[in-house]
Amino acid sequence: MDKIVIEGGYPLHGEIAVSGAKNAALPLMAACLLSAEPIILRNMPDLRDTRTFLTLLESFGVRWQKDGTVLVLDASTITNCEASYEMVKTMRASVLVLGPLLARHGMARVSLPG
Repeated sequence: MDKIVIEGGYPLHGEIAVSGAKNAALPLMAACLLSAEPIILRNMPDLRDTRTFLTLLESFGVRWQKDGTVLVLDASTITNCEASYEMVKTMRASVLVLGPLLARHGMARVSLPG
């Protein structure tokens, strides 16, 4: 097990900000497709994968707003249940939208990633 050893003889104090994890953020973003109400996600990481996933959600008609690490997703007006191959090939996590789209709209079409 890795460990951090701090020497110096002085008590530590202070705060750190722990950023959100991509592997938790992407499934939560996909879950917004299940709701007709706006969803608020906090402590969202600002990564290329999360930005790409937002573009994918936009292609379905999801509207979003981002303020710092707070992301509001509104999937009340989904207009499309098909993800283009061009979008899916850039991210394996694209398959995460299959379940929510199928559950809410009865159909979904997503190419195999990569």
